[in-house]
Amino acid sequence: MLLMVGLGNPGAKYAGNRHNVGFMALDRIAADHGFSPWKSRFQALTAEGRLGEARVTLLKPQGFMNLSGQAVGEAMRYLRLTPAEVTVLHDELDLAPGRVRVKQGGGHAGHNGLRSIHQHIGEAYGRVRIGIGHPGHKDRVAGYVLSDFAKAEEAMLDDLLRGISDGAPALAAGDGARFQNAVAARTAPPRNSGTRPAAAPAPAASPAAPPAAPPAPDPEPDLASRLRALTDRFR
Repeated sequence: MLLMVGLGNPGAKYAGNRHNVGFMALDRIAADHGFSPWKSRFQALTAEGRLGEARVTLLKPQGFMNLSGQAVGEAMRYLRLTPAEVTVLHDELDLAPGRVRVKQGGGHAGHNGLRSIHQHIGEAYGRVRIGIGHPGHKDRVAGYVLSDFAKAEEAMLDDLLRGISDGAPALAAGDGARFQNAVAARTAPPRNSGTRPAAAPAPAASPAAPPAAPPAPDPEPDLASRLRALTDRFR
């Protein structure tokens, strides 16, 4: 049994926020892998199913981000799991959008959701760091994470969530490298396959010039001219 936690804030107001990409990832996994309908328990929404050979409970805490640890701790204790059997999917400012990294243990780097989880279960749990990029200055971080993904990022986000879902069975099996490869297969531009690009079509030939008009026939001599010529012959 594994517990996969997606971090976010509850409510329609926050549904499209960058801070909610953990919720988005779990929603895609649940839909793609035939999990049970979401239901309320552990101060969270949960769904149950399998990823490969592993039985998995998905959990979306329904307190705000800075209270996420309460739901995670309650669920972990009820399911009799250790922190090593918990994986948290969360937004990561220090990764470019579309990039994903798997990590086991470590600090919370100022993330309020992770800080709360640290307080309730310690730091030995696994993380999937989902890149959202950085706004460039720390004063802009709060507004940035609580804003929706830009229109221009929609295709990237869809590929990212598909990749996370594709790799979820590998993640559940503990194969972080294979999980990251599955995400990269969706998000990274394809490498050169070695085939040469098709040659550019040759420019169309200029249309042939129309044939030159035949020379105009000499004009027929008039009657006076013919008579003068005849007179000249007998002089």
